[in-house]
Amino acid sequence: MLNPSLKIKDTLGSASTKYDFGCMGHAFHSVVGYCWLYYNSSSQSRRNSSIRYSLLWANKTQLNTNTNTIIMNFIKKTFLTSLALITGLVAIAQEEEAAPAPTFGLSGSIDTYYRSSEYIPGTAFGNLPGFAMGMANLIVSYEGEKSGFVADLVFGPRGADAVFGSPQTGIDGDPHFYRSSNIVNQLYAYYNVSDSFTLTMGNFNTFLGYEVISPVANFNYTTSYMFSWGPFSHSGIKADIAAGENTSIMLAVLNTTDATEFQPLDDDYMFGAQLGIFGQYINYLGGGTTGVSQIDFTGGFNLGDSFFLGINATSYSDDNNVEFSGVAFYPQYTFSDSFALGARFEAFSEDGLGAIGSVSGEGDNTSFTVTGSYTSGNFIFKPEIRIDSASDKFYTDADGATDSLAAFLVAAIYSF
Repeated sequence: MLNPSLKIKDTLGSASTKYDFGCMGHAFHSVVGYCWLYYNSSSQSRRNSSIRYSLLWANKTQLNTNTNTIIMNFIKKTFLTSLALITGLVAIAQEEEAAPAPTFGLSGSIDTYYRSSEYIPGTAFGNLPGFAMGMANLIVSYEGEKSGFVADLVFGPRGADAVFGSPQTGIDGDPHFYRSSNIVNQLYAYYNVSDSFTLTMGNFNTFLGYEVISPVANFNYTTSYMFSWGPFSHSGIKADIAAGENTSIMLAVLNTTDATEFQPLDDDYMFGAQLGIFGQYINYLGGGTTGVSQIDFTGGFNLGDSFFLGINATSYSDDNNVEFSGVAFYPQYTFSDSFALGARFEAFSEDGLGAIGSVSGEGDNTSFTVTGSYTSGNFIFKPEIRIDSASDKFYTDADGATDSLAAFLVAAIYSF
């Protein structure tokens, strides 16, 4: 009885020949004695395309020779296929391993200072006399492959100034309904729709201005009039778009400025926009409950290996006939890895804002601040001298009304 075990093509004959072979009473791999090999061929030379069958007599040596060839070809193809499959699986595993793991972060800073003068200009932060606290800042963050969140908490006088709009009156009329909100500087979640498109919703610090709330990121410890009287934070949703290697776009729908906890649905929302080109940013903020319109430019230029010049300019108006505008330059020179010296020259004008001391109408102020910055690891030591000069006697000192104020301040900052 014939054991059909394998079909081969074009091993003993032409490409049009097929062979069936087997052995009597034995499996293919244990052939002994003689085996029979049947073949059939389609002869194209025969007009009636008839099939003829013949019986070939093969000896053990011929069959084993062809059998070994077939086996080696089979093993070779099987090995190559397996190798390709394993290589593909390894590549997939490596690609999965290369994906960044989610990261949990805890960072922040503390700052404290000494101020030599009891009399202060009308700007935010660093305004308490003698030895005083700044704030403790704790930032909890979680960054996944596509999404994450930031919870930024502040404690102390500087933090209280930063979130001055909280707590708002709760829905039950209790002014302390949201009592824990007065430590929330930022609280937002984000989703990376793609490598160039990110959506963020929640409460985040403003995109306007050169300066920020944290003293770690500012060169000068005290802040400018433009920053102090501009927005600190917004609540809403924004889209950040990378439009090219050196171009970015931000669009936002926001609550009224510094209404960070909530806003009644009947109130008008604000619209924010930012265009960034080669590190220079044009910002716009408009709408809200008071019909705000503010345009702002923030940027800077490296004028050498050690010299940087920052620039900020802004113009604000609203439906309550409040207006202010200003421009500031921030030259900074780095002497070594541990020491740098910087200044701020600011010219500020207002009408109806009440920022410059006791002014009730129009008024102008120029401010000159010089700050040294010594860094050792995470520790920053900043001595600072500030002089403010107003267009009239809007300020007050020990002798009464005056048009100028001066103060020396030294701050200690630690970041982690």
